[in-house]
Amino acid sequence: MKTNKTLLSFAVACGLATVSSTASAAGFQLAEYSATGLGRAYAGEAAMADNASAQWRNPAMLTYLEGTQVSVGAIYVDPNLDVEGNVDGSKALNPRLPKSRADSSDFANDAVIPNLYVSHRYSDQLAIGFALGTNYGMETELGTGFAASHFGDEASIITKEANLNLAYQVAPTVSVGGGIRYVVGEGSFGATAPALNSAAHLGLKEGTTLKYMEGDDTAWGWQVGTAWQITQNHRVGLSYKSEVELALSGDAKILNPSNFQVLNDTGSMNLALPQTAELASFHQLTDQLAMHMSLNWTDWSSFKQLYADLNTLPSQTVKVENWEDNYRFAVGATYQVDSKLAVRTGVAYDTSAVSAKNRTITIPETDRTWLSLGASYDFTKQFTLDGGFTYIIAKDAPITESRGYASDDAAQAVGGQFVGQTTGHVWLIGVQANYRF
Repeated sequence: MKTNKTLLSFAVACGLATVSSTASAAGFQLAEYSATGLGRAYAGEAAMADNASAQWRNPAMLTYLEGTQVSVGAIYVDPNLDVEGNVDGSKALNPRLPKSRADSSDFANDAVIPNLYVSHRYSDQLAIGFALGTNYGMETELGTGFAASHFGDEASIITKEANLNLAYQVAPTVSVGGGIRYVVGEGSFGATAPALNSAAHLGLKEGTTLKYMEGDDTAWGWQVGTAWQITQNHRVGLSYKSEVELALSGDAKILNPSNFQVLNDTGSMNLALPQTAELASFHQLTDQLAMHMSLNWTDWSSFKQLYADLNTLPSQTVKVENWEDNYRFAVGATYQVDSKLAVRTGVAYDTSAVSAKNRTITIPETDRTWLSLGASYDFTKQFTLDGGFTYIIAKDAPITESRGYASDDAAQAVGGQFVGQTTGHVWLIGVQANYRF
């Protein structure tokens, strides 16, 4: 079954599990900020100044844009994610449960991720910009028919972000920039009883809510960047985005294990959108050929656990996560075919944000390889149309739950241990229109 990829799935049911789907980048991170960069696998982004979208990855690049520019576009995402394996009922609270298949195919939905950017060169040294987009988002829904739904069967979060940026050329070869970020987030997550469960003989039916919570919040962040024009043909960029802490507040439903009644409550759960950094370079090798490279870091090691702070019922640990920092390596090239047409290509390798031990059914995090193609065509001196295409290969990886944490053990007691693997791939295609006044 499918759900919306622009959303992010990140959590489960308090004390039972966490839910997520394969994002285009590590964890629940989204890389799709422009169709221009998509065509080169987002290589060299903190050192690139193609159009107004450049400010999203490095606000200092605003000083490289002339006049007033507007870029608007969208990226269509077609993720294909599968989880398959077996649930061993003998390892549930009721050891008489049989072994059963637990498969879910293509459970992340197609989606469109839009973006909008405006830049204005105020003077020879000063430039300003405004941006709308998203850095994080995902959703999954494995369904109540999934035999391991006790480890989580649905979750989502939507993040939308607005940036206001300022850049200044402090020297002929050095620019700096910064901006404020306003982030709006909302999410939901839950787990249900599978058809075969330890309490089925007491009336716990398939699809009964074990845990469910939904909430929303807004928060502020910031970003900074710098660019160094080493020579006319070589440039280096460095950028940083702060962590943004969301406290998703809303309604909760929790099953009382003593009488199997679903109890309603309210509460919140903190979710940190991690800090990131990028080091990038741009090299004009010939009049026609340019190369660009990036090294990206995301502080996923800050994501230790999910904790539900409930207002009436006892607060509790939702899930031990113990993620680890993620790194992304990308290299790309741009070739100017003639005065109007430029073509791009790129490859990237995105490391997983979890170790083999901490991979879960519903967060099947694994390494990814990007293969990208793209092009730009100048219809007039003012109007340019960009297109990009990427195929992402997700590495096959094994999954075992419970992982030995208390929250996992609670889920295993309901329906048994899961042993299986995840497979998947993602198609991305984007278009972007750019106009210079």
